[in-house]
Amino acid sequence: MTSAQNRPVRLGVQVAPQHALYPKIRQTVATLEDLGVDVIFNWDHFFPLSGPRDGEHYESWTMLAAIAEQTSRVEFGALVNCNSYRNADLQADMARTIDHISAKDTGTGRFIFGTGSGWFERDYDEYGYEFGTVGGRLDALAESLPRIEARWAGLNPAPTRDIPVLIGGGGEKKTLKIVAKHADIWHSFSDPETLKRKLGILAEHGETVGRDVSEIEISTELRQRDEKEARELFELGTTLFTIGLSGPDYDLTPVKKWLAWRDALNG
Repeated sequence: MTSAQNRPVRLGVQVAPQHALYPKIRQTVATLEDLGVDVIFNWDHFFPLSGPRDGEHYESWTMLAAIAEQTSRVEFGALVNCNSYRNADLQADMARTIDHISAKDTGTGRFIFGTGSGWFERDYDEYGYEFGTVGGRLDALAESLPRIEARWAGLNPAPTRDIPVLIGGGGEKKTLKIVAKHADIWHSFSDPETLKRKLGILAEHGETVGRDVSEIEISTELRQRDEKEARELFELGTTLFTIGLSGPDYDLTPVKKWLAWRDALNG
């Protein structure tokens, strides 16, 4: 799995819905689309992950519907949805609805269904969900994805396109097998050495489940990376790079830097 796949390099920006009021988030989303980013993400948590633990924070899915209506070009989704918080069929219907909202200008939706098994225990405890175990949450994700796909196939109206499924996580026994079966995009925080090893494991899972995993777009967080390391990740096949921004300021300086890097790679 290499850059020979000839996918364009894309830049995604995660606008963490924390430590800012919604007008600032709306403005940031508008500016990011105008700057030319490819994907805008939020996250699916109920409390801040950094800074003051009880700081300002918003829910993910209602915000995604607003982003669908506000924007006209950029793709968007959660990085990532927590499978534990909602019934699988409901998740599918919510995704289909947001897909249609975002298709207002072209007839084709722009929603990416990013999902994962969940990990932030405070979310579970304070909202009344059973935290369970890592393995149990991954098993639940594996059970939910076929239900989501089946619900998409039966909804009326159907989604406007095959909604891309992004799966986040790097677990080698369970997560990467789920990725091999269901993902259009795989997101991780891997450094080049780790990514190379995990891509080999993903290919083995692909053989087991009967899928050519070169179809899967590779996504990696740019946190704390320089251009040299990003280039190494690109050479290994990464074509979606993401940056995380947090309120209250949402400093766009690194976004502009990495947009220039993306454009140089894409020629």
